[in-house]
Amino acid sequence: MSFKIAFIGAGSVGFTRGLLRDLLSVPEFHEVEIAFMDTSERNLEMVRQLCQRDILENGLQIQIQATTDRREALRDAKYVLCTIRVGGLEAFATDVDIPLRYGIDQCVGDTLCAGGIMYGQRGIAEMLKICKDIREVAREDVLLLNYANPMAMLTWACNAYGGVRTVGLCHGVQNGHRQIAEAFGLQKEEVDIICAGINHQTWYVQIRHNGEDLTGRLLEAFEAHPEFNRTEKVRIDMLRRFGYYSTESNGHLSEYVPWYRKRPEEIGEWIDLGSWINGETGGYLRVCTEGRRWFETDFPNWLKEPALEYTPEKRGEEHGSYIIEGLETGRVYRGHFNVVNRGVISNLPDDAVIEAPGYVDRSGISMAHVGSLPLGPAAVCNASISVQRLAVEAAVHGDDQLLRQAMLLDPLVGAVCNPREVWQMTDELLVAQEAWLPQYGAAIAEAKARLAEGLQVPVRDYRGAARLHVKTVEEMEANREQASRNAGESDKGKERAAAAQ
Repeated sequence: MSFKIAFIGAGSVGFTRGLLRDLLSVPEFHEVEIAFMDTSERNLEMVRQLCQRDILENGLQIQIQATTDRREALRDAKYVLCTIRVGGLEAFATDVDIPLRYGIDQCVGDTLCAGGIMYGQRGIAEMLKICKDIREVAREDVLLLNYANPMAMLTWACNAYGGVRTVGLCHGVQNGHRQIAEAFGLQKEEVDIICAGINHQTWYVQIRHNGEDLTGRLLEAFEAHPEFNRTEKVRIDMLRRFGYYSTESNGHLSEYVPWYRKRPEEIGEWIDLGSWINGETGGYLRVCTEGRRWFETDFPNWLKEPALEYTPEKRGEEHGSYIIEGLETGRVYRGHFNVVNRGVISNLPDDAVIEAPGYVDRSGISMAHVGSLPLGPAAVCNASISVQRLAVEAAVHGDDQLLRQAMLLDPLVGAVCNPREVWQMTDELLVAQEAWLPQYGAAIAEAKARLAEGLQVPVRDYRGAARLHVKTVEEMEANREQASRNAGESDKGKERAAAAQ
C-alpha cells in the first residue's frame, strides 16, 4: 500500500529515526512516501542521511523527500507526525533561567509550570499555522499525530481551533508500566494496566497479574525496591498520599504540583542526581544542549555505525506506527492516547485533553469509557486543566491577562511567587521570547516599557538547588558511548526545531 507520511520537526535525530524504523518494520508499509521537514537545513540533512542509509541497508527503495518547505512536505499527506520545539534551545533556556530569578526551580519545564506555559504559547501559535497548511494541502482524511509538548495544550488547540483531527501521543504510560512490573519482579507482558488522567499526570488506576488486582500492593513494592525507593521519591510520596501511581518521572512530576520544589532547602530530599530525569535543576535543558552539541560534532561516526534493523523484534513502543498500522491494515492495537475528553473520564471537563485507553482498527480510534477517576487524582488533574485552559486561550487570542492568570494559578508558580512577582516574571518572559510570540505584539511593547522603568520586584541570581555543569564536547569525548546515548535520549521527540516556516 502507498500513502504519504510527513514528519514536521524531523531534525530530532533519535525520535525521527526511531519512528521511521517502527513504521517501516510493518511489511505493508514498504512502499509508503516519506517526507521530512525541518527549519534547520543542516540538521535536516544529517537526519536524512542517517535515515536514508537505514532504508537502503534494509533493502527498501523509498527515497526520503527532505525539505524546509512545510507545505511541500504536507502536500497530499495522509498522516502527519509532529515533533517540533518552537524556539529551540535558545527559547528553552529562557523557560528555565528566567523563572529561576524568581525562585521557580524546574527540572524540565515543558508541560506545566512557568516553562511549560511559555512553551505552549510558542507552540500553539505555530501549531495553528501548521494546521492551516494541513487543511489546505494535505488529504481531507489526514490525521495529525502530535508528539510535541506541552502535549495537552497543543493537542487541545489543534482540535478546538486548528480544524485538524489531532491525537496526542506520549510514552510515559509504557515506561511506568515497565517500572511497575519490575517493582513486582514481573515482566511487562505479565502485567495488565488501566491508566487514565491527563498527559504526564495519568494514573495507574488498575494493575492486574493473572487476574489478581495488585493496585493496593504497589506502595509496598516501590518502597522495597532498592533503586526506585531512591530515584522515585516524589512519585512514591504521591502514591502514598493519593493511592495511585503517576505516569511521569520524578523530575517531571515534582514541578506539576506545589509541594516538592517550593523550598530550595528541601528539594534535595525529593530528587536524585544519578539521572537528570530524577529532578536535576534544568536537567532536560542540559541534556538537550549536550546532546545537540555531540550529535553535530560526532555525526560522521554515526554514519559508520550499523544501520537500524527494520524488524518486528527491533520495533519500539511508540504508539504512532501502531496506530497507522491499525488504521491501514485492520490489526487491532490497544494503547493510551491523548484526545478531547467528551465524557471518557466523567469527572474531568469535557473540553479538556485527557489520556486514556483506546483501541485502533480499520474503523478508527475508539476510546474506552473510563468513568470517574478517584477523587484525589481527579483533583490534581483538574488543577492542571484549569491552567491549561487559560494557557490555550491566552495563546490563541494573544491575551496576556489570561497568560498571567495561568501563571498565577499554576501549582508550583503559585506556591513560590506572589502576584507582583508573577506579573513581572511574565513581562520578562514575553520580552525574552518576542521572536516566537507574534500574537503578543502589543503586550510585549507594554512589557518592554514597564521593564525599562526598572524592576519593581527584586530578583536574584539563582542557579537552582541542583544544577549541574553543562559538558563541553571535549569533556564528552571521555565517554563517547554515554555521549551518544545522551544525544539520542535528549530528543524525546521534542528537542528539535525552531519555529517552522
